[in-house]
Amino acid sequence: MSQSFTPIASLGEFGLIDRMKERLADIPRSENLIEGIGDDAAVYRAGDGKLHVVTTDVLIEGVHFDRTFIPTSFLGWKSIAVNVSDVVAMNAKPLYATVSAGLPRNFSVEMMDGLYDGVAEACKAYGMELVGGDTSTAHALYLSITVIGEVDEKDVVFRRGANVGDFLCLSGDVGGAYAGLKVLLDQREQLENLGESYEPDLEAFQYVIQRQLRPNARLDVIQALKEAGVRPTSMIDVSDGVASEVHHIGRRSGVGATVRIPAVPFDPETRAVADQFLDDIDAYALFGGEDYELLFTVREEDVPKIDEMEGVSVIGNIEVETKGVRAYSPDTGLMPLHPAGYQHFDAPPQPDPGAFGDDEGPSFEDTDFSGDGA
Repeated sequence: MSQSFTPIASLGEFGLIDRMKERLADIPRSENLIEGIGDDAAVYRAGDGKLHVVTTDVLIEGVHFDRTFIPTSFLGWKSIAVNVSDVVAMNAKPLYATVSAGLPRNFSVEMMDGLYDGVAEACKAYGMELVGGDTSTAHALYLSITVIGEVDEKDVVFRRGANVGDFLCLSGDVGGAYAGLKVLLDQREQLENLGESYEPDLEAFQYVIQRQLRPNARLDVIQALKEAGVRPTSMIDVSDGVASEVHHIGRRSGVGATVRIPAVPFDPETRAVADQFLDDIDAYALFGGEDYELLFTVREEDVPKIDEMEGVSVIGNIEVETKGVRAYSPDTGLMPLHPAGYQHFDAPPQPDPGAFGDDEGPSFEDTDFSGDGA
């Protein structure tokens, strides 16, 4: 009898995480483990009131990046930054990293130099040390990064702490990374079609390209929050899109939320790209992913402090779970907001405007199991 075959994509992101947790449920749990699967990073006690947070991500050629338009130094930087972002989302400071690399035969020594130059630059920028790793041959370039961070036990922030009456906040702007990807894919298509007559046209899109190829983990934001005397009640990094991350907070905290679409910030360059491709800018901002900003909740009494912080926006509020996750705009009123985003197994990245109110379930998005960030 042949074994049945169920596509992983049919589970959806939340379904896959739940299934993995079920399969691992019989493993004895240490009394020092505070958080395992289900957040941006695993958390365990390290003694003297300190917690360690640990996250692991993979970057796979042809899935997460295309070497035709990302310099290896940028790839090295990005591989560290996306993991640091998970640590930062726990309100922690990154300390150590390991890097394991699967190297294809068409990867040169010079490319390797560029890759590790980018890794070293990121480690210096975030105040970390690279303490080990592994290398192997592979059919395509493959990177696996682990980052360990530290936080005082009283300061750690999880996805599960949001309460009804809290306000939803977002650092920076969103949609830029997806806009940068759109530009790069369009330029690659032109190169393929025009050949030697191709002339790059990237000058007007430097910001969004940087957002895609060389993102920044927002360590500065958690430092600013600490200086302002604000401890978020919940937090997550924006790797799969704002809509998806709001659902993560809602699901883990047992709450609903309303996102005010006009309050979601995006850069003018992101708007220009959406206009060029005749796309909906709100879809970029809510579903684009890979911005690595911080989405977090704060108590009502902390909102005045947030209002004084540069580069942080209040974009919604936390409500009772029965209301679900909704989006509001003056033009459409309240609509269900589904966690649509990156279709990891099915198709190239594509924000889905239908996710504002269709009846389809959540898409499967890139998921790791040290937490379930990107």
